[in-house]
Amino acid sequence: MKNVIVIGGGASGLVAAYAAAMNGNRVLLIEKNEKLGKKIYITGKGRCNLTNDVPPAAFLEHVVRNKKFLTGAVYSFTPQDVKALIEANGVKVKTERGNRVFPVSDRASDVTKALARACDRVGVDVHLNEKVFDFTIIDSTMSDIITDKARYSCDAVIVCTGGLSYPSTGSTGDGYRLARKAGHTIVEPKPSLTGINIEGGDCIRMQGLSLKNVELSAKREGKKYYEGFGEMLFTHYGVSGPLVLTFSALAAREDLKNFELFIDFKPALDEEKLDARLLRDFSECKNKCVFNALGGLLPAKAIACVLEKAGISPDKKVNAVTKEERRALVRTLKGYSLRPVSLRGFEEAVVTCGGVNVGEINPRTMESKLVKGLYFCGETLDADALTGGFNLQIAFSTGYAAGNSIK
Repeated sequence: MKNVIVIGGGASGLVAAYAAAMNGNRVLLIEKNEKLGKKIYITGKGRCNLTNDVPPAAFLEHVVRNKKFLTGAVYSFTPQDVKALIEANGVKVKTERGNRVFPVSDRASDVTKALARACDRVGVDVHLNEKVFDFTIIDSTMSDIITDKARYSCDAVIVCTGGLSYPSTGSTGDGYRLARKAGHTIVEPKPSLTGINIEGGDCIRMQGLSLKNVELSAKREGKKYYEGFGEMLFTHYGVSGPLVLTFSALAAREDLKNFELFIDFKPALDEEKLDARLLRDFSECKNKCVFNALGGLLPAKAIACVLEKAGISPDKKVNAVTKEERRALVRTLKGYSLRPVSLRGFEEAVVTCGGVNVGEINPRTMESKLVKGLYFCGETLDADALTGGFNLQIAFSTGYAAGNSIK
């Protein structure tokens, strides 16, 4: 039996503690917040999209950074294993669109309760409102940790303190500080899965407009970088929504000022068919102004901005619109351009891109290659994925890999 200390009672910490205790170890879980799983409570808009119910190979296709590193962990503790663990501890789950898994109750708190119940059943000792601020390493081996309340000797420490996203939940980079003390390299943390600040005032004018079935593409210095189909949203600062979050994850380490975004409002129609559609709409509204003739093609909030970018006065009569102006309108509808400035900050980012360099971590056990008995899991690591339950699964899989390897 070993003395194992888990620092952080979030998704990865709870599973790490459970797995370590299942192996017969004496496990102490230390959480600085007043309750466990504080970040879990806000995931999936309070419903907790706890995983994505696809086979491991398909799951890994959604990992953005360090897929190879995560392969063993995801295969060893799969999305199906997560579902089984949650249900075995009293919470039924359901699978929705896009294979997203939620508790049937639609309450994120139930997922935290299920994980806490699992830990309780195997004898995990939980300390809340206690903060770890240092540890001792002797001969490259973990010796003990120091909190604001006590010093604890240990054989193993599993760091599950999260990244920097949603700092109000306690994710304030504590794990990075501890990792640096142990000699680890930290890949610079960046916000990911977040909205994008856009140059100019167009987005403010369209604030609150949600677009469905559109195509968002991005070019970097003229070359195609990203293309996706789905939903997006205009906000007071720029754009957000599923398409934007995906792009933000892919480009989290890029300078967004080198990009240009393009919205195709009508991806199902090529330019020729869209022009024909415009001609039909215009023929029915010959004596109306252009602004009023586009109501069947565009949401009202978008019309003025689209016409402005196409160089057409919204008050111009339809019968006065030239062929060249109509062609310009078609091009704008198929490629409405936006200039990104930057990603939104960690306060709004779903996940952190960056963290402990995975080249310094054993991918099978999550143990440090520098310090014996020191492990890192979840968002503390430089490994992240797209939205849809994938990042929580990474937390669960890496936490299980660490806890299960301590025997």
